[in-house]
Amino acid sequence: MQSIREITEGDIIAIDGKTLRGSYSAEAGKSAIHMVSAWSSANGVVLGQEKTAEKSNEITAIPELLNSLAIKGCLVSIDAMGCQKEIAKQIVEKKGIICLR
Repeated sequence: MQSIREITEGDIIAIDGKTLRGSYSAEAGKSAIHMVSAWSSANGVVLGQEKTAEKSNEITAIPELLNSLAIKGCLVSIDAMGCQKEIAKQIVEKKGIICLR
């Protein structure tokens, strides 16, 4: 991971949430698992993932995911769900570049 970290500056990091198919269980009373992932387009790997809390959404998981990433100099792409002032502020504070789609 250290070698990937060194070549990541200037990368495009796509942050997106997905619901994991087959993770819902009515019998066990469990709702589907929803994960937010950060994808490195330069390296072709997932840099990190964060599970959303029950009865929550991506807005609460994205800041936790960003805390674990070194995004300095990277273009961070987030869909409409992530268009929040605090998320944008966090990206700027970590020296990332924002791309809202």
